[in-house]
Amino acid sequence: MDQRARAIVEAVRKDNQSGATQLAQKVLQEVRQWLIGEVVPANALEELFDDLTRTRPSMVPLANAVTRCRELFGPWRNSEKVSEQAVPVVASVLEQLIRANERVALSAFELVPENAAILTHSRSSQVLALFRLLAERQHPFSVICTQSSPGNEGFTLARELDELGVPVTLITDAQTGLFMAEADIVFSGCDTWLSDQHFVNKSGTYLLALAAREQGKPLWVLADSFKDSSGKSESVALEEMAPEELGGPTGAHIRTRNIYFETVPVRLVTGRVSDLGVFSFPAEPRR
Repeated sequence: MDQRARAIVEAVRKDNQSGATQLAQKVLQEVRQWLIGEVVPANALEELFDDLTRTRPSMVPLANAVTRCRELFGPWRNSEKVSEQAVPVVASVLEQLIRANERVALSAFELVPENAAILTHSRSSQVLALFRLLAERQHPFSVICTQSSPGNEGFTLARELDELGVPVTLITDAQTGLFMAEADIVFSGCDTWLSDQHFVNKSGTYLLALAAREQGKPLWVLADSFKDSSGKSESVALEEMAPEELGGPTGAHIRTRNIYFETVPVRLVTGRVSDLGVFSFPAEPRR
């Protein structure tokens, strides 16, 4: 694997700020630029795609985007230089990702009442797309966002909302239950939608869902079809990051765990908003 391809994989491995959809978009953009800028043989592209598929197992949109690219490539006309054939395919799948994100935001927009206080955890690119759409259409709302430790993606989200002119209250993850009473509606992102009525998202989402259910607040999960997986909750890989990120004490009898993702049963949420429509739980007709 050449230096540029290795850099793409390493950047994916280290990225703890991007949501699953945003990460997939960033990677396809990088792959497209790599193909344009260098003479890339088919075996090098396949090696990169193999590595990208394995690198972030908790965030399935990247693997699904790679699969869609491979399905569209077909037999190579010139295996020693595949850019001419591969670039338009990668660009097409990137466009599909972008359009799916837009359709999710448009459907979710219809769920938000005027002057709603929205509570969210972590920093989902699809939830952020909804916030941008609400702001662009001058639909009044405010946001309560969690810090989302240890990555603190909530800090980034708070700054982005401030730049949009949206009132935002930043809280610690531990205050989710306390501030749930002030929320009118809750939106969660999703890194992977599993086949057994669970989804994967940043750790803390399960507690968010429990608090919303206990206090009778609607919780919608924004998850386009790129996030669909055949995996199941008992076998899905949940990425664990370096324990040093927590900044905790060390000692002979101390074991620090830093698992970034968790599974959440869909019975705890109101429904799913995807690029294919709005789905309520228990199952109701698609809207």
